[in-house]
Amino acid sequence: MTTPNIPGSGNEMPDEGNSGKAIRGALQIAGGAVPVVGGLLSAIAGAWSENEQAKVNKFFEHWVRMLEDEIREKEATIIEIMGRLNLQDEGIAARVESREFQSLVKKTFRDWAGAESEDKRVLIRNLLSNAASSAISSDDVVRMFIDWIGQYSELHFKVIGAIYNTRGISRGGIWTKIGKGRVREDSADADLYKLLIRDLSTGGVIRQHRETDYNGNFLAKSTVKRPSNGGTRVHTSAFDNEELYELTELGSQFVHYAMTELTSRINFSFSPSDANTAG
Repeated sequence: MTTPNIPGSGNEMPDEGNSGKAIRGALQIAGGAVPVVGGLLSAIAGAWSENEQAKVNKFFEHWVRMLEDEIREKEATIIEIMGRLNLQDEGIAARVESREFQSLVKKTFRDWAGAESEDKRVLIRNLLSNAASSAISSDDVVRMFIDWIGQYSELHFKVIGAIYNTRGISRGGIWTKIGKGRVREDSADADLYKLLIRDLSTGGVIRQHRETDYNGNFLAKSTVKRPSNGGTRVHTSAFDNEELYELTELGSQFVHYAMTELTSRINFSFSPSDANTAG
């Protein structure tokens, strides 16, 4: 695994000051320990033949390696987070050391699934970095954002990104913006897309665009009278270009926290392949 290059300390992690204390504290929370399986194997070895035992040993070897890779990912993520924070700022340093922020870190890494993708690992890193340095959203909202990262797929986040910063974009426009080609209405891709839109709508991330008055109250839509005859029997397309969608305020804050990257203050890079080749 690539080691962090922290100016003034070679490849060693800082061992004093706010930065060192914060990193060590976070690693203690995130790292945990790899479970020892030797005792378990000894206790149940008699239940298998020699050939079966070899297969079981190999399985546990892969399992322990997977746990070690997961811990390396956690360590790399924590170091990247700390590398983006100005811990000389007393407010940020106090926030990182606070019980409330430590609770967010614990929740994040307790729910960690060995970041199923590098993109999700980056979302986690961004979320905790911004949660340490920003107070736009309450910690209750940030906890929900942590749940969203686990709950939604990368395609969900592409849809969120396509909607961001618009005052309304159609489902057809979103589909095109995320780089998808034309598909049949009765295809699995169309069904999946409708499911994604429904997930994000019912989850409070996106909504159909609605006009508001000066005080932010939503205005009722004006009804459009459809002709009583000569109408079409075709259902509304999954890629409709009439109805427009936008992010809710929660959705906009999620983009700010999880999809906005703070500039790193130290030179550090990590990729999943580092964990596979380390050691």
